Amino acid sequence: MALVRPVIEDFAADMFGGFARRDQRGKGELYLRGLLLDGKRKSMQPMGERLGVDHQQLQQFVTTSTWDHVEVRRRLAVWAAGFVDPDALAVDDTGFPKDGTSSPGVARMYCGALGKRGNCQVGVSVHAVTDWTSAAVDWRLFLPESWDDRKADDERAAAEVARKRARCAIPDEVRHREKWRLALDMIDELLDWGMPRRPVVADSAYGDATAFRQGLTDRGLTYAVAVSASTSLHPADTAPVPPTWSGTGRPPTRTTYPDRPVTAKALTAEAGRSAGRFVVWRHGSHKSAGNPTATMRSRFLALRVRPANRNIPRAADGSLPECWLLAEWPTGEPEPTDYWLSTLPADIRLRDLVKLAKMRWRIEHDYRELKDGLGLDHFEGRSWLGWHRHVTLASVAQAICTKLRRTPKAPARD
Repeated sequence: MALVRPVIEDFAADMFGGFARRDQRGKGELYLRGLLLDGKRKSMQPMGERLGVDHQQLQQFVTTSTWDHVEVRRRLAVWAAGFVDPDALAVDDTGFPKDGTSSPGVARMYCGALGKRGNCQVGVSVHAVTDWTSAAVDWRLFLPESWDDRKADDERAAAEVARKRARCAIPDEVRHREKWRLALDMIDELLDWGMPRRPVVADSAYGDATAFRQGLTDRGLTYAVAVSASTSLHPADTAPVPPTWSGTGRPPTRTTYPDRPVTAKALTAEAGRSAGRFVVWRHGSHKSAGNPTATMRSRFLALRVRPANRNIPRAADGSLPECWLLAEWPTGEPEPTDYWLSTLPADIRLRDLVKLAKMRWRIEHDYRELKDGLGLDHFEGRSWLGWHRHVTLASVAQAICTKLRRTPKAPARD
């Protein structure tokens, strides 16, 4: 720690430079050192013991001290825009298993950390990513409908939810919002902070939401997002036709496609395995499949399609917008295993399309590092503000690790 302490001090000075009080800047640096020290548990008391301080100092800094975690995130995003220089913005969410029911946002939901439904919180995050590095730059705690008193069935239930919210000091303006809406909120925030406009990558939990994809398009952002095999599509060369009219009733005005849409699975099956090409999307020297630096190669098909959904805006002639359908069809598999929709340029090389679609793997690296090494999911407080401050500080600690890995002769943290 003595060798890396100057790096921590310099980074903390940049991130906490907006704090009005010197003692707050000192406590922020102390908290970062606690997250970065060896030790499995990164909750307040174990960190305090390793640091040789009263853990209540750390508790007070995170839960009641008057500093702005949003400003820290803004500074972190500015740093990531320059240091990482992202190729994409990756969106995802991660679960925080909980034993009790008092933590803000906790409910029975699917939790990736458990591999099943369970009692947990869910945090949605946006990451600036490249093939070589990444940084978690923004967070939102997902609030289920059961934590929104405006969605309660009756007055008694609403009063109970209101009491839960008050105990966690959840701001009144914070309400249930779908995860994809939280992601769009954060992307707007990051763009306002000066994050460069980059393609967005996400898994099918976000890609299957037509409104999420359209929200990115409305913001002038391209994307390469995973979708389900059942996604409805028209081939790109299919054109709408004028509506037919029987002569009675009001004449229809909307053009329609002559054939019903087909699924992504059916469209790729019709194209056939032979339509695909083998692509290496990541080079590495290690052969282990579990190693993120391993060479990754598979067969991919790329087809021009028009997603079919009544909520997608149409052109003046009634045609739906065109985009890429990308499918991965590994050797030995009877059908494709993964599908993506992408609004990247029509003339993009297949290799570049695959590389970007696959770039979401960096977010899994971030979650692993943040949880296993930096205590992202170790916060035991029960306040809305405390959770957001803790995950912000864990993200700053991860950024320090990233900087150390790229600093010559500095000890790396794996």
